Amino acid sequence: MRVVIAEDSVLLREGLGQILARFDHRVVAAVADAPALAAAVAEHEPDIVVTDVRMPPGFRDEGLRAALALRADRPGLPILVLSQYVEQSYAADLLQTGDGVGYLLKDRVGEVTEFVEALDRVAAGGTVIDPDVVRGLLSRRTGGTPLERLSGREREVLTLMAEGRSNGAIARALVVSEAAVIKHVGSIFTKLDLHQTPDDHRRVLAVLTLLRDASR
Repeated sequence: MRVVIAEDSVLLREGLGQILARFDHRVVAAVADAPALAAAVAEHEPDIVVTDVRMPPGFRDEGLRAALALRADRPGLPILVLSQYVEQSYAADLLQTGDGVGYLLKDRVGEVTEFVEALDRVAAGGTVIDPDVVRGLLSRRTGGTPLERLSGREREVLTLMAEGRSNGAIARALVVSEAAVIKHVGSIFTKLDLHQTPDDHRRVLAVLTLLRDASR
């Protein structure tokens, strides 16, 4: 898999490159700012982009805005965004662009296998939100929002859905049957009023409901 990395920290940028090389992925460009990221993607047409949220010159959300612009120009380009801090609004903005996006905390990079698995899920068109972000959001008070309708088990299933897990993977994690997971997922969609349409991906919409609830 061909990867473009955008990260202003030299150490992290080099570290990401070494990790990806260990798993037979090829870094075709490693840059330090948003304009260079746009140029690298135009030149190399990568299979996935990994970018920091905050980059020069302002160190605010330049990387995120670059990611959103890339998705607008190249719908479906897989992008994995790394952040030092939990910003649920950033994750929500990414999810609004469709499948094939991820939002991970930088600490996750140290858990090499989990990080690469998340990268692969995003590259394959999946959606991944950092598990620590999801658990933190679900632990908050949700009175008066659709999330309060969910049972404890349904919240566990939603957490794993947000991590990009398939029904089979959720079943293995919770030590239940896949049929039970399918039933829980259906119940989540019903309780969150997510009716099936030809254009909507309800798993993504369910996670968006979580992120929007936390930003209220």
